[in-house]
Amino acid sequence: MFFQSLLAITLVAVASAAPSNMERSADATTTVTLCTGTVSPPEGCIAVPFVSQSCLDLSQGGFSFLNKEISGAVVPGGFICTFFEDAGCIATGTGNSNQDSEVVLSEGSWNLASAPGLSGTENFNDLTSSITCSPL
Repeated sequence: MFFQSLLAITLVAVASAAPSNMERSADATTTVTLCTGTVSPPEGCIAVPFVSQSCLDLSQGGFSFLNKEISGAVVPGGFICTFFEDAGCIATGTGNSNQDSEVVLSEGSWNLASAPGLSGTENFNDLTSSITCSPL
């Protein structure tokens, strides 16, 4: 009887200490591959870590060499990323290129010369200035 009680208490303690799915998705991290050339074969690619719902502003900081230089991307399964033409992850509708100011990419490898924009397929090559990614 003592052993069964100890086992039950241990299981409850372990279960209550484990994070729930809600807790994990709130601060989910992932790595997105960004390329200044092609995705396949990889040309000028770098793996960039993302914390969900945080803006990576390419106009400043350590990734500024990617500002307006991204031609391809690989988004991992379970995530969706928005690539913005403007800094600060701000969608302004129509950007300086007279097309959508953002494209939304789900799981897969993408050539930004032919990316899904809000108004249809967009040439978003070398336009990205900021990115945000979130779990689906």
